[in-house]
Amino acid sequence: MSETPDEKTLVEAVDALADRFRAMPQSRLLGAVPGHPSRAAAGLALARRLAAAAQAAEAARSGGGAGGPLRELPDAGAFAVGDQLAVVGHDLAVALDALPADAVVAPADGAATAEEVRARALRWLAETGAAV
Repeated sequence: MSETPDEKTLVEAVDALADRFRAMPQSRLLGAVPGHPSRAAAGLALARRLAAAAQAAEAARSGGGAGGPLRELPDAGAFAVGDQLAVVGHDLAVALDALPADAVVAPADGAATAEEVRARALRWLAETGAAV
């Protein structure tokens, strides 16, 4: 499957941050950052936001329904955060790529177009990257 330029931008941003988490030693992963008890917790919070957005995009793709109850990403431990971030980030990129840019997606933080959800995700990635 080939990537669109927008998808590649999101995938590249996800991969860069996921790689940072994968490379962190335990002491750094477990160190506190503003708003979170640890860098790993900040990464998990981001992964959960991306997963929720991906679920909303999938629901929009499959007919616009709510898509059922939100499935929360489990806490698999500090060393899994980079992998969790990569998986859900890629899922979001693929789900958004399957939608027209103006398709309405309704994640918990408010309905937006697919393009606006992509922009939010990129902003979340940048904000978390700056914090960790």
